[in-house]
Amino acid sequence: MKFGILLSNQYPRSDSLGPRLQETVELVTAASELGYDSVFGVHHYLGRLQVPQPLTLLARLIPVSAGMELGTGIFISTLAHPVHIAEEVATLDQLSGGRVILGVGAGYRDHEFQSFGVNPRTAGRRLVESVEVLRALWSGNPVSYQGEFFQLDDQTISVLPARPGGPPIWVGAGVPATILRAARIGDAWLAAPNAKPRYAIGNLDGFRREAAAHGRLQQIHSYPIVRETYVSTSRAQAEKEAGRFIRDEYVDYSRYLEFFGAMFEDLRQKAFLWGSPDDIAAGIDNLAAAGFDHFIFRMSWLRMPFSLTMASLELLAREVIPRYR
Repeated sequence: MKFGILLSNQYPRSDSLGPRLQETVELVTAASELGYDSVFGVHHYLGRLQVPQPLTLLARLIPVSAGMELGTGIFISTLAHPVHIAEEVATLDQLSGGRVILGVGAGYRDHEFQSFGVNPRTAGRRLVESVEVLRALWSGNPVSYQGEFFQLDDQTISVLPARPGGPPIWVGAGVPATILRAARIGDAWLAAPNAKPRYAIGNLDGFRREAAAHGRLQQIHSYPIVRETYVSTSRAQAEKEAGRFIRDEYVDYSRYLEFFGAMFEDLRQKAFLWGSPDDIAAGIDNLAAAGFDHFIFRMSWLRMPFSLTMASLELLAREVIPRYR
């Protein structure tokens, strides 16, 4: 079983970005020293928040992350040409010595699609083509590809990834149809932090069945899930310390997807890993029994003091993760 962190690399515009980025470096340095296995960054464009781009941010984190895997959770691949993604990610993989995981997704924010001139109705098909082109380019062989959105004529990538065949491609998806698509094209389904346990477990079964039906189950080596996580002495204390910050984060999300505001309290009770070390372990145990084996914790939200994030990171490493080593 592996344990990682998801960076909350999005900040109010009133924040000075330099200190926030330095906190990120300190956080990942500490996570590496505490034995975490991976670090992932989020990706958006043109938002109300400052969102440092994840590939550049991950490159900065290479020297402080030791052997941690470096991933995107997720990169909106429908808004970029796969040649661009392939070259950038291959370079990052070389710089890191083959530690990259590329998490991709179709996206959901209308203003991003509009600004990039992408019809959101085509996002699913674009995602499939993008993954196909990435894999073909990372093979190192000349690529000729004639798709609906992308065309290549006998072209070869200029930088090969350090990992033969390229980094694993994890596909973020939230509804059953897109989760089944992830089983057909991805090396893993990256389950979202707000997926309730019963929903995540049921769809993991569907993911596996679909992968098996397409002869791909043996290619699936990871079953990751992201969880909103805060650990303290008790559930009540965790809520007192961090509840208002995660609530603010979901209020911001509700500007893009309205149902997050209405569902927040239900998600807080059922989907988040929240409370004492025993509370966190019980949630992990439930999901691990179903087959999830790479837990990626997000422990920081809008305007949350860095000291609280560090305290939760350290308590999780000291009181929870050793139960699974």
